[in-house]
Amino acid sequence: MELFNPNANLPFLSWRRISMTISIVAMVLSIALLATQGLNFSLDFTGGTLLNVKFEQPVEAADVRDPMEQAGYSNFVIQSLGGTTEWSIRIGAQADSEANDQLTNEVMAALQSRHPEAQLVRSDFVGPQIGEELANDGVLAGTFVLIGIMIYIAIRFQWKFGLAAIAGEVHDVIIVLGLLSLLRTEFDLTVMAAVLTVAGYSINDKVVVFDRVREVFRATRRQNPEEVLDRAINNTMSRTLITGLTTAIALFALFFLGGPTVHGFAETVLFGILIGTLSTIFFCAPILLYLGTDKQDLIVQKADDPELAARP
Repeated sequence: MELFNPNANLPFLSWRRISMTISIVAMVLSIALLATQGLNFSLDFTGGTLLNVKFEQPVEAADVRDPMEQAGYSNFVIQSLGGTTEWSIRIGAQADSEANDQLTNEVMAALQSRHPEAQLVRSDFVGPQIGEELANDGVLAGTFVLIGIMIYIAIRFQWKFGLAAIAGEVHDVIIVLGLLSLLRTEFDLTVMAAVLTVAGYSINDKVVVFDRVREVFRATRRQNPEEVLDRAINNTMSRTLITGLTTAIALFALFFLGGPTVHGFAETVLFGILIGTLSTIFFCAPILLYLGTDKQDLIVQKADDPELAARP
């Protein structure tokens, strides 16, 4: 099945100056957004109160949300716990556990004003320091992912490919985070997992193209590096489109049918698919060209064997 002619000869690298300029501007704007506006961290990172409330009769999300809003609460998230009779309510951080107990009583009073049968199943207080630890762990996980990717690509290919891949990974993650900041998407643990998923998806796309670049370099004798890179991108475009479209279909289903809990995850990975695919073609490939990648970089250097050299 082909959605794109693998023998096409579109000159992707001829647009490298424009594409690199757009990529650099997008990265600068994303960094500026993150520095000035930051991310919209959820209660997973800021801390707060977690309540599990059970109702005798099935209730809708609006039946839980409305009395909370009428009582003056705005910074809260509700989530169904596998049905419509038990709900989780997360509320913004309080000063201490004593304030947490008072908040719990006030929330239950608000809910019982409409649903007298509502019962508190569990109440937990998560301090801001735990949220800070989660944020630090997320940054650490992302750093190890990027380092591991760079080492893998450098071993499998060559250092120029490793440098291009890690530059592409940084590019993709920064721009995705910039979009999340711009749209004020709530940054919770699922979104953090989505950012790591974006890194994995992006590097997978780059490895496929880099593999094809290596094959074309070894199979040709007279083509210059720009022609080789263009040919490799054209050869893998059908695979890229099919993979991206099938993944996007699943993510659209999650976004529209999975409920608000997974909206952030689906939205983030959708951004990542688009940006990661474009960066492979219009950011990483030009970097390989600027680094002077040629056929000599892909020739395996065999160690000298003195015994073989001594044979007649």
